[in-house]
Amino acid sequence: MAQASKQMKLRPLHDRVFVKRLEQQDDKHGRIIIPDSAKEKPQEGKVIAVGTGRVSDDGKKIPLAVKEGDRILFGKYSGSEVKLDGEEFLIMKEEDVLGILGA
Repeated sequence: MAQASKQMKLRPLHDRVFVKRLEQQDDKHGRIIIPDSAKEKPQEGKVIAVGTGRVSDDGKKIPLAVKEGDRILFGKYSGSEVKLDGEEFLIMKEEDVLGILGA
């Protein structure tokens, strides 16, 4: 239910995708624990909302290939980070999505 309220507060435009990063499991190697400050941000996320689609040069609307609820992979430096209600999200163009997991 909390995610549904976030969808109403931010709707991406055109070919933009609103993504919540999925957290990785804790990395433990033997007795060594990698601190949060040394971990890389995950490159996997869940699509929370999508825009209406891209408009082609001839004016036709092209729908996005990703949809709400998809688990996606994206590039390390993709998108713009935004904070909404104390949570971090990404807004990126659909072209920054590398693939859909489980498709």
